[in-house]
Amino acid sequence: MKQQAQVFNNVLELVGKTPLIKLNRITADFKGDYYAKVEAFNPGHSTKDRIALHIIEEAERQGILKPGDTIIETTSGNTGFSIAMVSIIKGYECILAVSSKSSADKIDMLKALGAQVYVCPAHVSADDPRSYYQVAKRLHSEIKGSIYINQYFNQLNIDAHYNSTGPEIWEQTKGEITHLVACSGTGGTISGTAKFLKEQNPNIKVIGVDAYGSVLKKYHETREFDEKEIYPYRIEGLGKNLIPTATDFDVIDQFVKVTDEDSAHTAREICKTEGLFVGYTSGAAMQAIKQLEEEGTIEENAKVVVIFPDHGSRYMSKIYSDKWMEEQGFFDSKSAIHEDIQYIK
Repeated sequence: MKQQAQVFNNVLELVGKTPLIKLNRITADFKGDYYAKVEAFNPGHSTKDRIALHIIEEAERQGILKPGDTIIETTSGNTGFSIAMVSIIKGYECILAVSSKSSADKIDMLKALGAQVYVCPAHVSADDPRSYYQVAKRLHSEIKGSIYINQYFNQLNIDAHYNSTGPEIWEQTKGEITHLVACSGTGGTISGTAKFLKEQNPNIKVIGVDAYGSVLKKYHETREFDEKEIYPYRIEGLGKNLIPTATDFDVIDQFVKVTDEDSAHTAREICKTEGLFVGYTSGAAMQAIKQLEEEGTIEENAKVVVIFPDHGSRYMSKIYSDKWMEEQGFFDSKSAIHEDIQYIK
């Protein structure tokens, strides 16, 4: 008997339950087995769908959010897209304060979903009135009937992944996961997922991925916020120039720092070896695994899960543009895209 096709009431019913996909070619010479939790299979193409839906529905349950209200958030792009998507279905206005580091592709996507977008300079301190944190706070204070999601300091960010991503990975690996590798920005993804997994097996090793130019790795090791660590870098959605309370540093065993250039090339490599069109942070997470392998950190019988947070379509004007790569000094003829194109005249 032919199985009846499943019909969904709206796009939000597709959030979560993303696949775990074995990595084969890019890890062929590595010890252990490697699996990617591919969050681009969410309807908003990123892991941020989970927190947007969870936080907004919790605000509704508490009576904080009412029909016709405005949702305000700071974002490097992905959370904003997810919030805009949820707002459309639920009937809210959406205002987003976005880092200027966000790709033009992301900003155009936010506008396409009807969000009102404020692009704020990326390389200013968090307390600068021009920073996207301060702009969002100001708009919230000015707009009656608005809520500010504030993902960097919202416990619900952690809860969303504790309730979904962690249990999914545990079930998909049949409890055999030995390592979790995930990028840390707000810290919600790694913290919530790790908290759940460590409750099942405290021996699971949790490795956070940080960027050069970010304060997270040093803070994890010393519990000191060092402004000298801060300088401009290009990866979006990874690392921070402040300490988010949505990061539970106690459930993270170690941090690995990766460079902008290595992460960009590794994202391209994932595409060409695994057929997965992934974003910049996915390249960063995979680059961290490469560095751990070089250090001999991963054992022969390891089962490593790496979270690939979003889809490559959001970086067409950045890491998948040979022109942009060349402008950053990242260009490598071996990974060039344009050389594979042949024009027939």
